[in-house]
Amino acid sequence: MTPLTEHGPAEHGPALRRARLAVYVMFLIPGVSIGVWTARIPALKERLELGDGQFSLALLAIAAGALAGMQVVGRLVDRYGSARVMVPLAVAQGAVLLLPAAMPDLITLAASLALFGAAHGSLDVSMNAGAVEVERAWGRPLMSSFHAVFSIGGFAGAALGGVLAHAGVGAWPTLSATGVLLAAVALLTARWALLIPSERGTGRSEHGTGQSTPPEKGRRGAPRAKARGVLFLGVLGFCCMVGEGASADWGSVYLREDLHSSAGFAAAAYAAFSIMMTAGRLVGDRLSARFGPVALVRCCGLLAGAGLSAALLIGHPVAGVIGFGCFGAGLSCIVPQVFSAAGHRDPARAGQALARVASLGYLGFLTGPVLIGAASEVLDLPRALAIPALLALFVALAAPAVRKPAPAPVATGQAPDHAAGRAG
Repeated sequence: MTPLTEHGPAEHGPALRRARLAVYVMFLIPGVSIGVWTARIPALKERLELGDGQFSLALLAIAAGALAGMQVVGRLVDRYGSARVMVPLAVAQGAVLLLPAAMPDLITLAASLALFGAAHGSLDVSMNAGAVEVERAWGRPLMSSFHAVFSIGGFAGAALGGVLAHAGVGAWPTLSATGVLLAAVALLTARWALLIPSERGTGRSEHGTGQSTPPEKGRRGAPRAKARGVLFLGVLGFCCMVGEGASADWGSVYLREDLHSSAGFAAAAYAAFSIMMTAGRLVGDRLSARFGPVALVRCCGLLAGAGLSAALLIGHPVAGVIGFGCFGAGLSCIVPQVFSAAGHRDPARAGQALARVASLGYLGFLTGPVLIGAASEVLDLPRALAIPALLALFVALAAPAVRKPAPAPVATGQAPDHAAGRAG
């Protein structure tokens, strides 16, 4: 394998390029899986003759399973390395996709969706850990492109599910064929995934010397400080995911009911949000490399908060679509930078750090729509939608939290190379 320097390889050899491609595939698999599942929800709901309330209980099982999986997988990643954890989970993500359409009632559907959520949440943590490892070895920002592939997978899966539904293909053939295909792709990618450079399970210290270093008196508070830093990164992820969940559930409602646009034009709110989020992630790595993660998060938070606030003040349907587009573009690069910062903060415990951040972020995505709905009862929907805009502005103020820690001096006394680790 290509020899590593303090910040990455001497050159990007074929092994590292294959490892990077493998992580892209790992991000694509859950995106496609979620997209296909979402597209076939109406068919499953109709087949089981479930009301909205009953089906919402089944959907809660996904959230419960995902949060439970995230709590367990972090330690496994830290012990065995991301590749040995995420490949089986990617296979499982495809396998559990077969289950929901075969379930005969609400209870079994909820059980199958809990397994689906557990596989998805666990894969989310492990694939982000793999992305951090590849990013560290590559020597420059890559995290936004990985998250862009997840978004592209979601679009592709939803499109595939929609086309097959339009063609009259049932939910079971759609989900089973997709699940088998995804599991097969995960298995085919396994050899390349094992090329991911990892320090987990090797007993290496943070200095990379291969020897454990006893804690010094002056460093006794370092683990606690790192834990607080990771927790605050989770809070930033929560703030962003509140906005993402609120945009998905309330953006179109705002245009339709408060701005009195047509139903078709109202749907453009979330479409603009999603398109601009994907576009932002495609260019996020270049922006991070050029300006640094702190400057990028600061500007993105300002774009998201100011763009959505201006749209709410103008109160016109066109302004609403533009505002949600700005909101999506602004949020696009923040969560990848938060995940990257969490993974780099303590490489030996990156899995646990990412599990905490992912759990808080996912909690924000789940509670965001509920928070906005409750606030709209007290205020009104436009004022309630100002909450995610204010949270985005808070993230902009807190941007220094995503600055990656300076690398520790190497054991030989050589000065670390900072060329590839611009902090902003």
